[in-house]
Amino acid sequence: QVQLVESGGGLVQPGGSLRLSCAVSGFGVSSYAMTWVRQRPGKGEIPERISVINRDGSTIYAESTKGRFAVSRAGAKNTMLLEMNNLQFEDTAKYYCARSQGTYWVSDGAVIGTEGEDAWGQGIQVTVST
Repeated sequence: QVQLVESGGGLVQPGGSLRLSCAVSGFGVSSYAMTWVRQRPGKGEIPERISVINRDGSTIYAESTKGRFAVSRAGAKNTMLLEMNNLQFEDTAKYYCARSQGTYWVSDGAVIGTEGEDAWGQGIQVTVST
């Protein structure tokens, strides 16, 4: 059974850091592109794909997170990580990890790919607040 489970979210002050983990089962984390997608609060907010680690290990970031976030795989633990630094109010969102059979790149600051995601975690809340 395919499962993705996020952990590590919570409340942090502006400028702080968090590390999200995505533990997967039912497939190998290195066998798929693994993505992080966030959904900011508010009606009409469009989900934003913020970071991807492709199957070849290349890492991709949206302009909104480049230089502050770092995605990696811990293959032995079948886990994907997202290190988030210098968090800002606008990073407040629910963060989802997902898998895809596609390949991703950046175009005009946005992460796009050849295919969408086919399995998702339940999401975890990150709140940046004073």
